[in-house]
Amino acid sequence: MVKFSHGCWHPAPNTLIDWAVEVVKAEPRDDYLHIVTCSKPINHRGDTLNNPTLTHHISSPVDDVLHLSSTHWKGQKSVSAGPHFELFPAGQPDHSKAVKTSKTGNEAKFAVGDLTATVNTAPKSFNLDFAHGSRKLTSLGWRSIGYVKQNTTALHPKENYTNPNKGERWTTYQLSLGVGEKIYGLGERFGPFVKNGQTVDIWNDDGGTGSELTYKNIPFFLSSAGYGVFIPTSSLVSLEIQSERTTRVNIAVPGESLAMYLIYGPSPKEIIGKYALLTGKPALPPAWTFGLWLTTSFTTEYDEATVNSFLDGMKERDIPVSVFHYDCFWMKGFQWCDFEFDQDFFPDAAGQLRRLKDRGQHVCVWINPYIAQESKLFDEGAEKGYFIKRSDGSVWQYDFWQAGMAFVDFTNPDACKWYQSKLQALVAMGVDSFKTDFGERIPTGDVVYFDGSDPQKMHNYYAFLYNKVTFEVLEKSLGKNNAALFARSATAGCQRFPVHWGGDPYSTFPAMAETLRGGLSLALSGFGYWAHDIGGFEGNPDPGLFKRWIAFGLLSSHSRLHGSGSFRVPWLVDPSEEASRVLARFVAWKHRLMPYLYAQALATHRTGVPMLRAALLELPGDPVAWNLDTQYFLGDSLLVAPVFNEEGEVTYYVPRGGWYGVLDGKWRQGPGYVTEQHDFFSLPVLLRPGRAIVLGDERLSKDNVVYDWADKTTILVNPADGMDEVVEIPNHEALGEVQVKLSIKNEKGLLRVAVLQGQLKSDATVQVASGKSGDLKLSAREVEILL
Repeated sequence: MVKFSHGCWHPAPNTLIDWAVEVVKAEPRDDYLHIVTCSKPINHRGDTLNNPTLTHHISSPVDDVLHLSSTHWKGQKSVSAGPHFELFPAGQPDHSKAVKTSKTGNEAKFAVGDLTATVNTAPKSFNLDFAHGSRKLTSLGWRSIGYVKQNTTALHPKENYTNPNKGERWTTYQLSLGVGEKIYGLGERFGPFVKNGQTVDIWNDDGGTGSELTYKNIPFFLSSAGYGVFIPTSSLVSLEIQSERTTRVNIAVPGESLAMYLIYGPSPKEIIGKYALLTGKPALPPAWTFGLWLTTSFTTEYDEATVNSFLDGMKERDIPVSVFHYDCFWMKGFQWCDFEFDQDFFPDAAGQLRRLKDRGQHVCVWINPYIAQESKLFDEGAEKGYFIKRSDGSVWQYDFWQAGMAFVDFTNPDACKWYQSKLQALVAMGVDSFKTDFGERIPTGDVVYFDGSDPQKMHNYYAFLYNKVTFEVLEKSLGKNNAALFARSATAGCQRFPVHWGGDPYSTFPAMAETLRGGLSLALSGFGYWAHDIGGFEGNPDPGLFKRWIAFGLLSSHSRLHGSGSFRVPWLVDPSEEASRVLARFVAWKHRLMPYLYAQALATHRTGVPMLRAALLELPGDPVAWNLDTQYFLGDSLLVAPVFNEEGEVTYYVPRGGWYGVLDGKWRQGPGYVTEQHDFFSLPVLLRPGRAIVLGDERLSKDNVVYDWADKTTILVNPADGMDEVVEIPNHEALGEVQVKLSIKNEKGLLRVAVLQGQLKSDATVQVASGKSGDLKLSAREVEILL
């Protein structure tokens, strides 16, 4: 938490700020503005002395995006030292809109199309306005860009200039907020969904889900005013969002420079899509990852017999499992990570994995980037220089987690190859995915990296390197669209390596709600696919909580049963077996939804817009939608309202129009709030007016999420006047491709469903929410239903 002011007029105690107050140089150049501001007004020539400056560049890397950088001393290592985010990983497109720089009178301007940055160059009047056309987006006005000296021990103000090593140094932007403007995102944050009034520090930490700390800090926020801001540094970023100055978002970064990208939408989806162009779009996870994941849990004792008993029990209860995950103790304690199965519990690990594959299971194993002193790999890694070091050349070691553990130095290419070789051996045994746990406890201070990276900047960035190195192993071995992680820590760009899960919640209803808030904020930060621990991680969920969380978990893009000290198979949580029946129902529904879900996953991969969607993404014109954090859209067509109590009462907002209950067949008419009662086998899952989804056949989908989605399908339509929809059915074999494309139109009460591309394998049932239905014949390729 960094606050620089004491009210509106004075700096905080022991704080000196050199504000940008006057432009002393403004030069329009071919593709950027060069601006120099001083920190004391120029009344005469003598004021050019003892007057610190900030140098600003304004440019545009791509349409609808402005880049502003501000630097105090450009020759300092903190300005140039890495790591730096990998921007435009898919390539940087050329501008299609004209880029212009100009200077007239008391104004210097940079424009890309209608998006402008305008600098007031009049004496004593520095101001920087961002606008689109005539609409102002935000500004950096009076005392809004500054270089800060804090906690100094100097006896005289001049000593702060001559001895810069005393105290702390920061650079700050303080963006104006409009009336009613709201801020969202900044990674996986479990507190209030709307970030106004909060202090947010972008600093990865293993803090669970019940505090201001979080595993996934993303220096990107989205504004209701039609723009987003990305701060392109992996350093600590401290934000005061109407929590210091009530009309500003204050951004502070330690060191000599600060930069930001201002991304114009105007819609939230467009903002996220353009942010994804900057930092990367999510890879497409394989279809099997969308099924149920079952784990051993964390500290439980288990062996092959335990694993088989769980899988047999699930099969007996008609609950198909797509992935079995081995958590930490697949390796022997004190030896994480040696990447070897504990021989005391798994004497025939290769055979066990082969037997799991024979029963159709995919396999995931837990890893982290730390090598304990008792690991067989420690001496090898230390000898070859593969670990992070101290300045004296010794290995940086730590006892908090695994005794004497070292940290793999992923800035060393040879260390990356070495680490990947250990993972590759597991893939060769039959491992399909890695749970990339941890990556947050990365040291700072007396730390030396192979490539000379700044330890402060590497603390957050380490998660990117760790997950990238691991993802590359899977993609190289299994192929594109067949690689998936189960990742916890993240920074900007990590959305390229899905899937991410929400960390360690408590087993309570409030923790279930905070988990959703964390997921919604993470999704608004560009992360496409998301999971969470069904039933919570810490503690033992009571049967009521577990059953409610099952419904929520299976109506997320990815679904995992996992806990800490107890198993999460349903019959052990709920001996009455009702939880088993609830789980069977919602797994079956998720399997049926796969044609729709995977089509949405494809859209996320193409655009960067997440599958888990806050209501504001789908309904930006509805003021109510900007405050909703206990319901969400799964894709663009299904509204989901989890039940956060055992009794089954749920109050949620129904937007305008007639919404059809997919599970209960009932109608809800909006706009307005409704209160309903649901048993454990139900919750509000509503099909949006004017939308259609494809459901798989119940028999084909019974045992697996991967089946022929174009065979015996049901097209569920909620018709609305003027409906004109194109619905895709992905190819279940050539993942990433579309097999069938359907046109659905409602023309004056006549519903027309036609095949535009490909073919259905058999007659498809067209089910209209009004109750009427018809069969889509392959020969005719079209069906008409009079509504």
